[in-house]
Amino acid sequence: MKEINILDIENIKIGNAQNNDALTGCTLILCEKGAPCGVYVAGGGPASRETNLLNPMAAAEKIHAVLLSGGSAFGLDSAGGVMEYLEEKDIGFDTGVTKVPLVCTSCIFDLGIGSKNIRPDKKTGYECAKNAYEENNYKDGNYGVGCGATAGKLLGKDFMTKTGVGSYAVQIGNLKVGAVVCVNALGDVFDDKGNIIAGLLNSEKDGFLNTFETMIKSIEPKENLFTSNTTIGAVITNASFDKTKMNKIARMAHNGYVKRINPINTTADGDSIYALSTGDVISDINVVGSISSFVVEMAIERAIKSAKGVCGVKSYNEMQVKK
Repeated sequence: MKEINILDIENIKIGNAQNNDALTGCTLILCEKGAPCGVYVAGGGPASRETNLLNPMAAAEKIHAVLLSGGSAFGLDSAGGVMEYLEEKDIGFDTGVTKVPLVCTSCIFDLGIGSKNIRPDKKTGYECAKNAYEENNYKDGNYGVGCGATAGKLLGKDFMTKTGVGSYAVQIGNLKVGAVVCVNALGDVFDDKGNIIAGLLNSEKDGFLNTFETMIKSIEPKENLFTSNTTIGAVITNASFDKTKMNKIARMAHNGYVKRINPINTTADGDSIYALSTGDVISDINVVGSISSFVVEMAIERAIKSAKGVCGVKSYNEMQVKK
């Protein structure tokens, strides 16, 4: 198994667009020819659009893009700009009258950092689609949907860590599997040794508390406390599977979230993950699902380690310098 660039997976393009002043943006995974796609939504507060298309009972067998956006539910407007651009490029489901791009969208809550009044909109989505189609300009870190991402929100903005969007991909023979994940979690993020690498800062801001241990000090209901969270992402493979099997792979891929983030899937997280099939490589579903979980883990770690601190919110890299 060797590491490859996420953009080495065939039949996809990935683009970012962001507003660095408002600290928000979006990331688009574009499949011009269409791709079978599944989704698993485990969080209790998702902001999403067109995910019902991915139900195995729904008629559409393929979609044309997955959009990961900031702006909470306001950010869903950015999908309209993606649709406009793809229609101009004659990409979409052929209705006989026009082609309708099928764009599934999920959003993170990033209104608590940067500007709460500036969110990804139709113009941002159009720019993101253009960047994907023309430039394939995806980058890890404080780009696209990762621009305003943070983690460790239990005690508010003063004690959270700056995170971002990350990618990781591998190849085994002809099989390629990769993931793009934006980490915007209520909880802490761990490396493969169980060390916290992003999350709830201590009072001196030179190390981490444990969110779970802090939470359980009080079992009373906590109103208006668990806000501004959600980890969203997508697994991409050149293996050939239908929509039903891609839904299963999405569920297996979600195990990567569980292994690296705690707490996860709370009522205030909208944790969601997509899984897209872009090729024709014949593979075992359990192999692909297990690899998907692994690349999600690695994409999460890269989302942390590629981020840079902003607005006084420290990132992993600033914490390492402090040590």
